[in-house]
Amino acid sequence: MTLHIRRESSKLWKRFCSEIATEIGLLADNWKYLLAGIICQYIHGLAAKGVHYIHRPGPTLQDLGFFLLPELGQERSYISETVFTSVFVSFFLWTFHPFILKSKKIYTVLIWCRVLAFLVACQFLRVITFYSTQLPGPNYHCREGSKVARLPWPKNPLEVLEINPHGVMYGCGDLIFSSHMIFTLVFVLTYHKYGTKRFIKLFGWLIAFVQSLLIIASRKHYTVDVVVAWYTVNLVVFCLDKKLPELPDRTTVLLPVISKERTKEENNKLLNGNGVDPADWRPRAQVNGKIDSNGVHTDNPMNGA
Repeated sequence: MTLHIRRESSKLWKRFCSEIATEIGLLADNWKYLLAGIICQYIHGLAAKGVHYIHRPGPTLQDLGFFLLPELGQERSYISETVFTSVFVSFFLWTFHPFILKSKKIYTVLIWCRVLAFLVACQFLRVITFYSTQLPGPNYHCREGSKVARLPWPKNPLEVLEINPHGVMYGCGDLIFSSHMIFTLVFVLTYHKYGTKRFIKLFGWLIAFVQSLLIIASRKHYTVDVVVAWYTVNLVVFCLDKKLPELPDRTTVLLPVISKERTKEENNKLLNGNGVDPADWRPRAQVNGKIDSNGVHTDNPMNGA
């Protein structure tokens, strides 16, 4: 039993180190895209804080979702945040599964480049929307009489560049459309395409729907904020997914290339997996027939005779 654990631990460590080396190479080529995506998250936070300065509390607007869904109340407002946090953490951990699991379909660096591209595009549209028209916030802390319904004007320029640490929970004015639904739908759509478990895909869509209802029932957004998020995020992801380069397939089988210029001894080593240069491996489709020394498939005339 102890020997088996040691053997599996050794395999896991080798797999982890191999994946680290692979991802570092991808990070060296794509760090600019990741950095740009992270900077855009900061800019989005500043924009949400900026609209809070000009927010004007007022009577809650008439809303169909508020009429149909019972109000959860302030004491239960944590439920929607708990669901969202669970979705965020689950997706984040899933993107790092290639470091642990043997079966893998994605590269962590490349999947986050793709996710950040989706998020940035949706958040750009969101900023334009909530600055175009400011609605009175339906959340409890955004209503008339609340001390945090309006932010005091900044006293110095540096204060403008600071992200409000309570902005996620106590922001006002950044309504159309829901940022929580942007993240949730981007994560669900990404797993729907690159995930492998059908049950989790269906469960993800169910959670996204439940999250929509909880946001409205918590009075954190109007129904229009959630509805607009559903079709906008799906359309943005659909369009960008066709423009972005597709992720390489990790399931491609690699076969060694046998060169006529090699000695017989070198070719034997290559076939046995010893002393293989990474440049000597090429993706090859496994089909009936022969593969010549240049990696070109030729049909066997004897097959089917």
